[in-house]
Amino acid sequence: MTPQEKAEDLFKQYYSYLKANLMYDEEAREDAKQCALIAVDEISQHCYQVMKPFWEEVKKEIELL
Repeated sequence: MTPQEKAEDLFKQYYSYLKANLMYDEEAREDAKQCALIAVDEISQHCYQVMKPFWEEVKKEIELL
């Protein structure tokens, strides 16, 4: 899975959850991005050094969504 695909996957998971809870579309988008960024930060703090570049790239892709 590429960083872009992982970013989209994380975003979509959070977005569908937030949207299902009756949030406005734009509000759900922004909240989903923030949730995904928090998850990536947490993962990257606890992963091996080899994986850090991948997660940093995922973070950049989430910010572009």
